[in-house]
Amino acid sequence: MFFTLLAFIVALGLLITFHELGHYWVARRCGVKVLRFSVGFGRVLVRRFDRHGTEWALSAIPLGGYVKMLDDPQRSDGGDARQAFNQQPVGKRFAIVAAGPLANLLLAAVLYAALGLVGMQEPAAILAAPAAGTPAAQAGLLEGDRIVEVNGEAVRSWGEARWGLLDALTSGGTVSLQVEGEGGAARQHALELKAASIEPDNADLMADAGLALATPRPMVREVVAGGAGEQAGLRDGDVIIAAGPLSEPSAAELVEYIQSHAGQAMALTVLRNDAPVRVQLVPRAETDASGEQVGRIGVMLGADFPMVTVRYGPFESVWRGVARTADTVWFSLKMMGRMVTGDVSVRNISGPVTIADYAGQSARIGLAAYIGFLALISVSIGVLNLLPIPMLDGGHLMYYIIEMLRGKPLPDAWLETGQRVGLGLLAALMGLAFFNDFSRLFG
Repeated sequence: MFFTLLAFIVALGLLITFHELGHYWVARRCGVKVLRFSVGFGRVLVRRFDRHGTEWALSAIPLGGYVKMLDDPQRSDGGDARQAFNQQPVGKRFAIVAAGPLANLLLAAVLYAALGLVGMQEPAAILAAPAAGTPAAQAGLLEGDRIVEVNGEAVRSWGEARWGLLDALTSGGTVSLQVEGEGGAARQHALELKAASIEPDNADLMADAGLALATPRPMVREVVAGGAGEQAGLRDGDVIIAAGPLSEPSAAELVEYIQSHAGQAMALTVLRNDAPVRVQLVPRAETDASGEQVGRIGVMLGADFPMVTVRYGPFESVWRGVARTADTVWFSLKMMGRMVTGDVSVRNISGPVTIADYAGQSARIGLAAYIGFLALISVSIGVLNLLPIPMLDGGHLMYYIIEMLRGKPLPDAWLETGQRVGLGLLAALMGLAFFNDFSRLFG
């Protein structure tokens, strides 16, 4: 629980701080006096003033933040009319407000580029046998096929294949897949996909389309000292390819077979240094949590996934980071549009509880997964703040666009009404997000 909360606080604190830094940096370039840059809320822990007279404050709870600019030079905040935000031309005000969400999108592009430059270990895009009647089976895809291109774009890993297929899986359409069979021969297939109903508890859309990772073979990750496996000569890294009458068993099949043969001799065939080795052992009878006798051989099993390293050069990493950010923005907007039309359930809207849960899960997986999570949430913050809802940055940008078209600002009465409407919309959105969070938590 503490780890999840820490991962959530770090993520949200970083992303909101970067958002406010965008406002601050452009305001300073536009000649606007910034009175205060605050990170968090609650008791102020650290406070200092820079040479421009800006107060920098870090509060006890690092969630949220704001930039306070000189807005009324007649007050005792210091400065003159040329430094007040509300005295700036509409173009400068537009740039200052837009800088926050754009800073979040820039951060996402940088994080995606960093992942591409450093490189990640991911499962290879090798398919299991597609279930009968699925689009993959109808397209003629076979077990062992490796996806190498999606709509003409090269893919190296299962993650890249999923991303390339995501739009078609949700919206429907025809996808061109190039695959390589087990012999290395390239084939082209047309995958016909129907628009799916997007529900938070739906099954995996890839699996629904008949696209699933090839079942990994069980691998010995650790041999327990004194166990039956150690006595039989099993070693870390052995890949189990046969157990008694089972050939190429999955991990679940292997465990079930061992548990059902307590005290009975059995033969295992393992791959060790690419050579088959046959071992004999007798699973020891032990009592499980339900009080039943089961067989155990004293090894910890893992998955023998074929892995690939996904890494790009500096320029390609930057290009892919920008492209991934743009694609995520476009996909987010499409999903919002489908939510408005009812094609996507509003139960997909998540609040702080779900985001905190995902922050903790991604941080436990590893740094690369956590950075990917940060990039995704940064895009979400940027897109959300650009929506034309009063109280958000996008609402202010909408006012400025109207001001540009009219040649003068909107009347104060309109602005006040817009603020009330925006506050109501945000309250309703947050209420729905919290309702969905607690429904998932207790449902």
